[in-house]
Amino acid sequence: MIGLIVTGHGHFASGLTSSLKLISGNNLDHYEYVDFTADDSVEVLEENLNKAFESLNDCDGILVLADLVGGSPFKSSTIIGVPKGNVEIIAGTNLPMLVEINLLRTFQNDVKALANQAVETGKSMISKYVFTAYVEEESDEGI
Repeated sequence: MIGLIVTGHGHFASGLTSSLKLISGNNLDHYEYVDFTADDSVEVLEENLNKAFESLNDCDGILVLADLVGGSPFKSSTIIGVPKGNVEIIAGTNLPMLVEINLLRTFQNDVKALANQAVETGKSMISKYVFTAYVEEESDEGI
């Protein structure tokens, strides 16, 4: 199974994890989340990320889902994860992406393919609601 780490600023990671549990159930094997709160230093973040990576050492690969490209959780994940090999890191994580990837990783053993699918799902699930007023057409047919 591919390991999954969710990380981000504030309570991004724990918030997404809470939502994932509500939608998918509490069974999150080979799954870690790492928040980066205002009280944390980058050193604390890196220590927590190291623990998350170490707990997933027996996985076929590790996918990291971060909030912002260039942010500390993203940068620290690359510094720690890339040298380990078979680690993919994505920024711009959203809930639909996480829900789908959590399910797919149970039978997908290619972390690169899973990362590509995460990006596609994340992009495809962004939409804008456009209100269209309902206009009732008059009929000449009567009742």
